[in-house]
Amino acid sequence: MNDINKFQSGILLLLIFISVLLGQVNIIGLAAGYVIIPALIIMLFLLFIQIPISDIGKSIKNIKFTAITVVINFIWTPILVFLLGRVFLSNDPDLLIGFVMLMVTPCTDWYLIFIARAKGNRALGASLLPLNFILQIILLPLYILIIGGTSVKLDVVNLLTSTIVSLLIPLVLASIYRKIILSKKGENYFEKVISKKACKFQGWFLNLAIATMFASQGKLLITNPQVLFKLLIPILLFFIINLIIGQWIGKLFKLQYEDKVVLNLTTLARNSPIALAIAVLSFPDKPIIALALVIGPLIELPVLLIISSILLKGRKNC
Repeated sequence: MNDINKFQSGILLLLIFISVLLGQVNIIGLAAGYVIIPALIIMLFLLFIQIPISDIGKSIKNIKFTAITVVINFIWTPILVFLLGRVFLSNDPDLLIGFVMLMVTPCTDWYLIFIARAKGNRALGASLLPLNFILQIILLPLYILIIGGTSVKLDVVNLLTSTIVSLLIPLVLASIYRKIILSKKGENYFEKVISKKACKFQGWFLNLAIATMFASQGKLLITNPQVLFKLLIPILLFFIINLIIGQWIGKLFKLQYEDKVVLNLTTLARNSPIALAIAVLSFPDKPIIALALVIGPLIELPVLLIISSILLKGRKNC
């Protein structure tokens, strides 16, 4: 996933289109449903291999910037999501939960691609990743309970179990694997061989997860096109409002352009793969929740492409 051209070339959209068509065949749609979780868990394992959780200290050292991103991502954003959800999705409880799960989880993978595309501070962006990941694991169940708990019957134990299975297990396994390789082969070998391969195969398994999630929900998507239109306005408003706030705060704190890019993209990009992994396990009988998380990237990726282009163009015009 380190090549923005994967999005620009339309490969992802073509993959989604083909997957939806294949999902109209019953046996393919059913089989795809069994592949989603294994594909996501392997993808997360490969992602976590590249993330030294110990590096969380690097982001904490930049106290001002880290505090700003934490406040926006984990205090302001849930408030904004709550307001948007109540205004636009209060009559669709399952869609509301899907919207909440999508929008309160900061991205932990492809936002780095867009930071690079906009010539932002990639090292700073990467240093935020472990902290963003840890906080969303802890807070996501709480956000779902607070924002959507009264509208959907939630099994708290199942929700927490799903979070552990889909996130903590691959995280622990990846941490163990990382330590073993580092102790036996050294950091140079790890960075040049293991990390590069993990990054490459992470993209393949993410694409597999996306393909299977669209195939498994293909019939539901075709029969419920209104879901896309119901989500379009609140998601676009989220991006517009947070972009404006990010730009304003960047100016207020006199951030350099490269750091301002990181602020904007880490508070805009969302973590649909992780949210989907939890949703599929937590709400197997509520396909609309998963469908909302599947549709999210259809809106998000083009928007992030546009925003990263606008940021870069704005820099060149300065």
